[in-house]
Amino acid sequence: MSIRIKIFRILDAFHRLRKRVLSFLDAIGVLVALSGLFVLLYQIGFEHSKSQIISIHKVYNLILFVILLSNLAGLGLKRWKTKAMKLRIAELLLLPLILLLLDIRTGFPGWVEADTLAYSLLSRNLAVYAVLIFILIVEVSTSTIQLSNRNTNPALLFVGSFLFIIVFGTGLLLLPTATYEGIGFTDAFFTSTSAVCVTGLVVIDTATKFTPLGQAFILILIQVGGLGIMTFTSFFGYFFKGGGSFGNEFLLKELLNEEKLGEIFSTLLKIILVTFSIEAIGAGIIYLTIDKSLFSGQLPLLTFSVFHSISAFCNAGFSTLEAGLYQPGFRYNYSLHYIIAFLIIAGGLGFPIVFNYYRLLKHMLKSKFNQLTGRGGYFHIPNIINVNTRIALITTGVLIVAGFALFFLSEYDNSLAQLSLRGKIAGAFFGSVTARTAGFNTVDMNLFAPATVLIYFVLMWIGASPASTGGGIKTTTFSLAVMNVVSIAKGKDRIEIFGREISNESVRRAFSVIFLSFLVIGLAVLGLMLTDGGFGLTKIIFEVISAFGTVGLSLGVTPGLSMTGKWIIIITMFLGRVGTLTIMVGVFRKIRNLQYRYPTESIMIN
Repeated sequence: MSIRIKIFRILDAFHRLRKRVLSFLDAIGVLVALSGLFVLLYQIGFEHSKSQIISIHKVYNLILFVILLSNLAGLGLKRWKTKAMKLRIAELLLLPLILLLLDIRTGFPGWVEADTLAYSLLSRNLAVYAVLIFILIVEVSTSTIQLSNRNTNPALLFVGSFLFIIVFGTGLLLLPTATYEGIGFTDAFFTSTSAVCVTGLVVIDTATKFTPLGQAFILILIQVGGLGIMTFTSFFGYFFKGGGSFGNEFLLKELLNEEKLGEIFSTLLKIILVTFSIEAIGAGIIYLTIDKSLFSGQLPLLTFSVFHSISAFCNAGFSTLEAGLYQPGFRYNYSLHYIIAFLIIAGGLGFPIVFNYYRLLKHMLKSKFNQLTGRGGYFHIPNIINVNTRIALITTGVLIVAGFALFFLSEYDNSLAQLSLRGKIAGAFFGSVTARTAGFNTVDMNLFAPATVLIYFVLMWIGASPASTGGGIKTTTFSLAVMNVVSIAKGKDRIEIFGREISNESVRRAFSVIFLSFLVIGLAVLGLMLTDGGFGLTKIIFEVISAFGTVGLSLGVTPGLSMTGKWIIIITMFLGRVGTLTIMVGVFRKIRNLQYRYPTESIMIN
């Protein structure tokens, strides 16, 4: 055996050993980081004596020290690639932060005398929490990015991620410090599902029953549910790991509806930046438009603005006001209503539409700049705005205008009767927008005319646009169904619009989604009529469609539901958010190509 072959085998064995050691160290990092999270939740979720808090901080020190050692041990074994530099920098930045928190003599960071211990904990805990959460994000995200290497089904991963965060959120809401008087498991699971599925239906009042910590948990669940936990973990995984394998990128391509594999991280970054930017701008405008005298200080004012901006953009409909936006002091603040409405529209449009117009604006500005600087003439790139964007925008505009007109006419002498003309216009516009998956209310819904309830049935059922924070069957699904009917009536064998032919697969999926929506809604209505039929058929149908469309509007049924009725609504909200067809696709894997065809026959329809 030659020396070269021996060297090659030694290097190969070393490489395999290195990979095993790195996998072991990564596993330790994830387990210890998760342990730190549970210790953190134990501390903030329960009341403790001073001695118990000191013991908890000793555990913090141990956790941070173990993570530090595992990261330092892994540094010498990892390959020095340019893309992986970010992870090393992040790991090295943890070193001074951890050392500042360690105190070998007492095992307690920043040890002080007992009489000033409370103040020390208040000031030091924030640093401890920040480091622990940062470490958890790094460790878990870089591990999550490897899921696709196990031939993960994108549909099942999407559904499973929502189910995981719902269960985790239930645990958060069950913590004693999350509520003032405690909460049952079913109510906690219902609230967590409603928040993660950005629905807004509540069985207990968010404003009065949940502590500020509990409201913060709900807000986190709304944000994660609105964007999807895979969006967050994949983004941080890509950022800290410096990239992913082909399997990672193909999986995320399916989850993000991205056409190009090379733009996965760019799309993730845009989603995060666009979301936080719009929510920050919205919170700032809300802060400026509300009456400062309604709040006891700047902090409650700021938290109100942030909470409602995130809740509106994510189309969640949760509010920290007992009566929602209909509460005195807010019901006539039309500026607030308009900014909430526009945040709802922005969140319901869908990220592909936003990015489509971003590319158009970027192209136009670049072309104009080239013209002004003499670097070249105007160059045209056709079809930047694709058919999906045009259909979604047109349908959204038609639904808003039609909903506004119908709401204005049907509620002019009912829920809008006591308002001025300006108030009627604002109320009708807000009512049209919020019915499509948002769930806020600025009028008394108990005064709704029967015609308005029917209008809301349709708007809630249709919902928002694809790849958005909203629910429903989606605007494009409804439009495809209408266009297919018109096409058949005209005798055409295909759908053509904007110089393009719509694929047969899209039409089939649209009608599958519509059929499954009727099936789920029908079964849920039947179940509630058996368990809570005393509310009446109309109110139960309204509640079910609101749950399936992840709207959150209610005619007063949800808080009074029986235990079984609550679970029916929970399942309906979950199916409405993740999609019944998505679950079926995940269970019955798609057959890519059929290599045969049977003889064709026609079926009599009418």
